Amino acid sequence: MHPQGDRASLVSGVKPAELRQWLAVRAPGVRIFSVGRSLEIFKNAGNACDIARRYDFRSFSGSHCIGHTRMATESRVSPMHAHPFTAGEDFCLVHNGSLSNYHMIRRQLEAEGVRFETDNDSEAACRFLQWRVSCGDTLERAIEVGFSELDGFYTFLIATRDEITLVRDGFACKPAVVAETDQYVAISSEFRSMAHLQGIQEANLFEPLPERIYSWKVTQ
Repeated sequence: MHPQGDRASLVSGVKPAELRQWLAVRAPGVRIFSVGRSLEIFKNAGNACDIARRYDFRSFSGSHCIGHTRMATESRVSPMHAHPFTAGEDFCLVHNGSLSNYHMIRRQLEAEGVRFETDNDSEAACRFLQWRVSCGDTLERAIEVGFSELDGFYTFLIATRDEITLVRDGFACKPAVVAETDQYVAISSEFRSMAHLQGIQEANLFEPLPERIYSWKVTQ
């Protein structure tokens, strides 16, 4: 993706790891936002409404999406530092909160050959969970390990090809609210962002419990 908003697609038989290695040598200034076949990632810095118009979000369609408006506390403001963060293929995460031990997590993963694009704590969480999945864990098991390994406050919303997963840390100090209906599931940090949704008056509304994993399968 061009940082100013142009969209492009490339279909190739080249493996993602081979392409990353080639770019690192031939085009070290190029940054990869995401890799996959099902999820499309859009990131930028600026006013949220301006960015939505630039990418023409109203024209999009799909089975599920997650979004994030960031107030930078741990790292600088740039498209690369914006959420969602991605790792592996078709795996992305948005994070409300902060991690205190992300430097330790980063060193652990780098020793395993995991490469980082930024110094952001949320990227460390994303890459840790996806790394656990790449090692054979289910996403639920990876999150359970994260409860003891990731130190800090967080609400994580994770999207994969066929699933959305929500989890809060043991103190659950970062807000989250869920609305479930027969037609959709909506998740936000505050209710007023969902108040306009059709059928919200009949929705099952609840606040997610701490250290409980909520997952919804997606129909493609």
